[in-house]
Amino acid sequence: MEGKKGDPNKAARHALLEEHRPERIEARLHREPKSQQVSDFVLGAIDGCVTTFAIVAGAFGAGFSEAVVLVMGFANLIADGFSMAVSNYEAVSVDREQLEAATRTERQHIALVPEGEREEIRQIFHRKGFHGEILEQIVATITANRKLWIETMLAEEYGISRCARRPLGAALATFAAFIGVGAIPLLPYLIQPLSTTEQFYSSTALAACTFFAIGLCKGLVFSRQVLASGIKTLIFGGAAAALALGIGFCLRSFIG
Repeated sequence: MEGKKGDPNKAARHALLEEHRPERIEARLHREPKSQQVSDFVLGAIDGCVTTFAIVAGAFGAGFSEAVVLVMGFANLIADGFSMAVSNYEAVSVDREQLEAATRTERQHIALVPEGEREEIRQIFHRKGFHGEILEQIVATITANRKLWIETMLAEEYGISRCARRPLGAALATFAAFIGVGAIPLLPYLIQPLSTTEQFYSSTALAACTFFAIGLCKGLVFSRQVLASGIKTLIFGGAAAALALGIGFCLRSFIG
């Protein structure tokens, strides 16, 4: 089959060869690292949809009215969205502080004990398999550029990426996704002519479509198997909703 006209493997290889032309590689390496706000958005979207649909499922299982669902749903949507945004802000702030502290430390060490820092570079690349004159050339090249020297130490010694995330941007992306996507399961409860059962089933369908769509988008962005990513996210979201529904029924039976 390989080599025939229209062979997808041949087309994929041709596309990869085009992407690995010297000028394409140079342009790609000069670009800034991709923003991590996609992961912030996916995190907020999934958690927002799970949170609100868990309330919908739990309230339906417990036999609560649509008014209770709306009050609990939107109250939790705003409160949990804000809480999650603040948590993400703090987490990204800690990462930035760690990066800044490590940068200060390495800058100080290079100024005070440059030979010791050169030896660290030498041992790092010796462990990668470089020896003799080639190893010494690598050490001389890296240590001749202070910025490159520090970035190499940050990556190799601390495992810190040069892609510094912005705390406010991460928080806003998480909050916007949480609110925007999390409100979707509540939409049927704003439609008055629907019965409680119809509202619940409509909310279930919307939540399932939302989980699947989030998974598809995640697969597209990160170049994974798109359909598998959609199904995986749908299963995880559905499991959380089923758990909330079961707890609602149990509490309803217990409370009577």
